[in-house]
This record gives sequence, structure tokens and C-alpha cells, in this order.
Amino acid sequence: MKIRIDKSACVGNARCANISEELFPLDDDGYIKVTEVDVPPGMEQLAKRGARACPERVIHIIEE
Repeated sequence: MKIRIDKSACVGNARCANISEELFPLDDDGYIKVTEVDVPPGMEQLAKRGARACPERVIHIIEE
């Protein structure tokens, strides 16, 4: 599983990082720092929760 993020559309709500700072790291200004993350085994549910938490829906789960 991968997470793809439309970083340019992030408005800095940080709801994803509240779910998992490891999967959704933020920069110093509070915006998402990455555009793609390989989800480690066992963290799939956190990835999905983080994607659902984003009000702008800029986080996409890619099932492999």
C-alpha cells in the first residue's frame, strides 16, 4: 500500500498528522512534507484513517 498526497492542495489542517506523524510528517509551517509514502506493514489502518481525516481529500490510498 502507498499513500499519494497532492501536496500543493494541502491547507495545513494537520488532521492526518494527528492520526500518524510517521506516515504524515509535517514541515515547519504545518503542511504535509511528502508526496508519497510506502506504508509499513501493520500501519494500513492508520493510513486509511489519515486519508479520511483530510477535509480537502488530498490524500489518496493506492492498494498494490
